[in-house]
Amino acid sequence: MMNDKNRVVIFDTTLRDGEQSPGATMTHDEKLEIAELLDDMGVDVIEAGFPIASEGDFRAVSEIAERSKDAVICGLARAQLPDIDRCWEAVKNAGKPRIHTFIGTSPLHRAIPNLTKDEMAERIEQTVTHARNLCDNVQWSPMDATRTEWDYLCRVVEIAIKSGATTINIPDTVGYTAPIESADLIRRLIETVPGADEVIFATHCHNDLGMATANSLAAVEGGARQIECTINGLGERAGNTALEEVVMALKVRNDIMPYHTGIDTKKIMHISRRVSTVSGFPVQFNKAIVGKNAFAHESGIHQDGMLKNAETFEIMRPEDVGISGTSLPLGKHSGRAALRAKLKELGVDVGDNQLKDIFVRFKDLADRKKEVFDDDILALVSASGDGDDALQLVNLHVTCGTGPAEATLEMEIDGKEESATSEGDGPVDATFKAVRMLHPNKARLQLYQVHAVTEGTDAQATVSVRLEEDGMIATGQSADTDTVVASAKAYIHALNRLIVRRGKTGKDVKEISYRDVT
Repeated sequence: MMNDKNRVVIFDTTLRDGEQSPGATMTHDEKLEIAELLDDMGVDVIEAGFPIASEGDFRAVSEIAERSKDAVICGLARAQLPDIDRCWEAVKNAGKPRIHTFIGTSPLHRAIPNLTKDEMAERIEQTVTHARNLCDNVQWSPMDATRTEWDYLCRVVEIAIKSGATTINIPDTVGYTAPIESADLIRRLIETVPGADEVIFATHCHNDLGMATANSLAAVEGGARQIECTINGLGERAGNTALEEVVMALKVRNDIMPYHTGIDTKKIMHISRRVSTVSGFPVQFNKAIVGKNAFAHESGIHQDGMLKNAETFEIMRPEDVGISGTSLPLGKHSGRAALRAKLKELGVDVGDNQLKDIFVRFKDLADRKKEVFDDDILALVSASGDGDDALQLVNLHVTCGTGPAEATLEMEIDGKEESATSEGDGPVDATFKAVRMLHPNKARLQLYQVHAVTEGTDAQATVSVRLEEDGMIATGQSADTDTVVASAKAYIHALNRLIVRRGKTGKDVKEISYRDVT
């Protein structure tokens, strides 16, 4: 992997650090799907989870490891022998396994386990040695490295290298550093620490000050050859370095940053949309690379320039990241073959049963909308539910005006149709109350978010709902030209996911706290 000195390893931690973002919990099947997409896209290392956190995390990491194709599959472990043993059990069946162990080395983090510098140094030597005895690919991270005393950071990095670590990751855990400091820190470590030239240095940046991408690229300039990142920048607090940003920055500005990755950039948009859907975190419209407006031009001057020469206002082509150039090829007279071809063009591969379901809903949408855009079709894919869900919407009738809103809801519950009528403070509140009448639950609504898929008064509304119940978090999403119907479907979708978690994976709630790790 590293015979080429200008090759940058892409280490994706969407399934571990990204999933730590409050409310971003993914189901087992969704984790497997995202891991497969990451592998197919050319990600070098997939950090699949934190195996000791829960039985669910362990099973997900284990199955991802067994299904892996080309990527290194990595698990995270605290600097404790049981953690490391559990991590190895989860990743050992991967074609290319890796153990990633960490400990907080800054004064603030040393105070948490109440270890002296010498005691922590001994712990690092013991745990890294133990990990290396299990696996020949070991990564070590001094958490909060950018706020660790320089002399002590050098000391513990040297210990980790001597103990067998093959990758040394330098995390900016709280997004504290700046580009010039990020580059200098990596450069000085490589120049100062004995054995540093024999390992790969990595950078892991958070975006608290909005500099994660800049700090990561600066670290590469300083000698780092692995960037840790997530799809859409998903992650704790303000998020992590965004994979799509560093990859496209290296591609577009290769003239001043002569480094390259193994990422198939044409697959970026598809995986961005899938991560957004399964995590319940919509991508902001003006997000670099993958935002809805990233390749939109409204200013007259900009539009005139684009018509004459696209390079006037675009530094990369939409197709370079997997965005289709066409927008209106389908209508109500289009057939199933045309829909399948369009889905393939948009980077979506579906089976016959799923295509049948999407086609029925596409026809229904085409009857209600004048124009069916690519984003409408993608919304249909994202909003598809399981046909065997315990709860399914049958019919919804809402009346509202200047007084209280009233919702009459028909729902199929375990194959039996039931109905309820409820009043509420607006149509959505009335609808949700009717759902709770038919399916009593203690779930707390953490997030309710609506955005239009396309333009116009007949645009589909995509609704995201996040529910929390007894520590379990589930997200639901749906799209419909009727915002209230989309809201009902999204709410029911989230409830179905809670039912599955409660019944099949009720013990999969994270049993230990691992917020802010690396």
